[in-house]
Amino acid sequence: MHILEVAESLIAEKGFKGTSVREICSQANINVAMISYYFGSKDKMMFHLYQYRVQKAKENFSNFTQTISSASPAMQMKEILNFILGQILKFNYFHGFVTNECHTAEPNKEFLRDFYALCVTKFEEVVQKGIVVGEFKKAVKPENLLATILGTIIFSIRNREFYQAYLPEHNEEDYYQKLEERLKTHLYNTVFSLLGYETNDN
Repeated sequence: MHILEVAESLIAEKGFKGTSVREICSQANINVAMISYYFGSKDKMMFHLYQYRVQKAKENFSNFTQTISSASPAMQMKEILNFILGQILKFNYFHGFVTNECHTAEPNKEFLRDFYALCVTKFEEVVQKGIVVGEFKKAVKPENLLATILGTIIFSIRNREFYQAYLPEHNEEDYYQKLEERLKTHLYNTVFSLLGYETNDN
């Protein structure tokens, strides 16, 4: 676990390609051979790190949605959007190396499917509750909501050189902060419009 935490910290700072096994081992105070012993290679270590992070995201998401379960459906939807957007942008460095490799790594695909299924279940619960109490007018399929949300966020991460041209007020240090502000407004407008939520104070 300590090795993965050190690796994640370095990869977040320098990127996967810019982080060497020797550097990870030096900061973790372990022998270089331990990477091969525990993981087999740097790439496989990244897969373990990704699985660890997805599992933590699932746990955090479950705990978070429980804390907001008594809120109105509209408020729950807003907070879930905030959570998903914040988490993906916080760990944006995964969406280069790992997102590509996941298409050929069955264990990683399974981890993602489980997390997606959890999100879809919660979206369905919130949407149905919103329909019943009259806050939402349209029963949008939850898997379509998830696709809209993830597609928007991941596109902006993986196409930074394109998207940053539309954030003229940003600089290198605050790019993801400005991006989060922009995407939050867009996702609120998009999702609540799809749901037929007519109140303006969403």
